[in-house]
Amino acid sequence: MNLLFAINKNFIDLFLNCIKSVVKNGGYDRYICYILNSDFDNGDKRRIKEGVPENVECNFIMVEEDFFKGFPETKRYPRQIYYRLLAPKLLPDNLDRILYLDVDLVVINPLNELYETDFEGNYFVATSNIKKVLTKVNQLRLGIDAQKDVTYTNTGVLLYNLPVLRKKVKLEDMRDYTNNKGRVFILPDQDILTALYGDRVKRVDNLIYNLNDRTIAFNNADPRKEKINLDWVRKNAVIIHYFGKNKPWKDNYNGILDVFYKEIADMD
Repeated sequence: MNLLFAINKNFIDLFLNCIKSVVKNGGYDRYICYILNSDFDNGDKRRIKEGVPENVECNFIMVEEDFFKGFPETKRYPRQIYYRLLAPKLLPDNLDRILYLDVDLVVINPLNELYETDFEGNYFVATSNIKKVLTKVNQLRLGIDAQKDVTYTNTGVLLYNLPVLRKKVKLEDMRDYTNNKGRVFILPDQDILTALYGDRVKRVDNLIYNLNDRTIAFNNADPRKEKINLDWVRKNAVIIHYFGKNKPWKDNYNGILDVFYKEIADMD
């Protein structure tokens, strides 16, 4: 199984925790990781290689930071968030698919069904955590043709159709779009991917592949929907994603999903 990550050295601990959960629950015998980075030194690489399980191979791809010079970035959204957008141009040509994972998530059930999804001609497989009422708002904000079927894409879990994307992804397109619309960006990399490629994303269920405490709260507030509790999560969910500011490793965490992070963090 091919896995993609894009981090700086501040996220190495989270990466190691994430990969532990993948190896424990992901369902494959071997994992080949490609880690996009700009600031790793030899000590960082050694720390990662020594910290991952034996069936994980790590390959480091140095990315020139100037590729995304001028793109919006903050402490919360560092320049590395854009690296995943250019990944098809940076990865080895012999790969046909790869699964990108944010490191602030854990895998609690097998990834086979997601990883082996038929692209059906699409560029990506991903989820959306945005309700329909906000879809039109985002289309208007991002200048997307209202006639297109474009749902806002969460880029934290992203399966790439690499043979197609190598032909379609262009840094120039991203730069031109950012120059025109960067002032309205909220989640910059997600805004770019949604605007440029959102009509070529195959959707999968966010309750299964990108579950978050906020998503649970919205679901459980709807009397028409089955209530989600920890038993439901253990049986049905595959990926728990602690996106946003509500993190289980912080004192102010609020939710029920911290148990999955702690189970992995406490593993020897």
